[in-house]
Amino acid sequence: MNNFWIILFHTFTNKLKTKSFIITTAIMVGIIFILGNLTNIINFFNKEEDVNKIAVIEETGNYYDLYKQNIEEVNDDIQLVLFEGTVDEAIKAVKDGKFEGVIHVTANEDQLPAATYKAMTVADSTLATELESGLQQVKTMLAAKQANLTEAQMNKIYEPVQFEKIPLQKNAKTEEELNQARGLVYALLFIIYIAVLMYSSMIAMEVATEKSSRVMEILISSVSPITQMFAKIFGIALLGLTQFIVLIAAGYVAIRRNLQGLEDGFFSYMGFGETSIETLIYAVVFFMLGYLLYATLAAFLGSLVSRIEDVQQLISPMTFLVIIGFMIAMFGLGEPESTFITITSFIPFFTPMIMFLRVGMLSIPFWEIALSIGLLVTTIIILAVFGARVYRGGVLMYGKSSSFKDIKKALQLTKKE
Repeated sequence: MNNFWIILFHTFTNKLKTKSFIITTAIMVGIIFILGNLTNIINFFNKEEDVNKIAVIEETGNYYDLYKQNIEEVNDDIQLVLFEGTVDEAIKAVKDGKFEGVIHVTANEDQLPAATYKAMTVADSTLATELESGLQQVKTMLAAKQANLTEAQMNKIYEPVQFEKIPLQKNAKTEEELNQARGLVYALLFIIYIAVLMYSSMIAMEVATEKSSRVMEILISSVSPITQMFAKIFGIALLGLTQFIVLIAAGYVAIRRNLQGLEDGFFSYMGFGETSIETLIYAVVFFMLGYLLYATLAAFLGSLVSRIEDVQQLISPMTFLVIIGFMIAMFGLGEPESTFITITSFIPFFTPMIMFLRVGMLSIPFWEIALSIGLLVTTIIILAVFGARVYRGGVLMYGKSSSFKDIKKALQLTKKE
């Protein structure tokens, strides 16, 4: 047991001090602060930009004043200017840089506004959408006037229909609870997905690195393979926990500095405060089991590789499993009760994400959760026992390794010892 802790902390401290880990963590913290200050950054650059001046050619003379009022009440960055001239002259003014674009407003057969917008490019979809929306309001008001509708009647027409959703199943989540759960599940699915991909690959790289330096031959003679394998797994897990604490702290600071009204703290803002303790416990359980599953798989696959360059090639099927599970879970956010989601939630390689999705969004029988966890734990144990045998023989294999046929060779070397 003493050897376990020695290898665990050796793995943790070595990786913690590497330049790649420090630089990666610093970059991720920087990204978090940039995202947290994104609104301020955009506003800073927008201050340097001129107001979007749009030339308006309006043939009927009935729409401009109302159109200008609707646009400028909503957006101060758009300035409509009535252009006294032809369309060709307005286009020339746009090409000379005097206007951002020109909008030619005409009347259709019902004497309602229609328009053509011309600019050097139409890549700025936001500007075009706002111009269209403003003209749509003019059209609606004029159509209502033609139909002799009062303002009260118009409000009734556009008033949203009252549509209440009430679940009949006992203990089923309400719509509000589902929306909260959906946000939490979405966030945690991303965490599970990123953590499994990042840290499982790190374990495989760590094993391959030690093997390429021939240190493994010394270690394997003094420490049992399963002790060595799980010491590395938990050492990388401790490293990941450290990185997550730093990132969560950075995210908390960024949000607190840039968003007002968060007196109840970050978790209340994210909706975590109203989430049941049971859901949070399951989140931790499935996260840890998912990490152990893929980390164990990555460790013995990494033991088959003699060169670091071959690691990604050999663990690519494992990566595809994680990606497939994540994509299924994304689909399941919209249809968590579908048969396909129910079936895949019992497949151990998909269980950490998909069963957690179901637990977070549905009220499912406890036996289903217990069965999925039991299958997952059983798979981890099988992988650990089988992986330890492969690991013991795999670390003694050298040369190019890029095929799963090497697993058979590793098992044969283990039997010879």
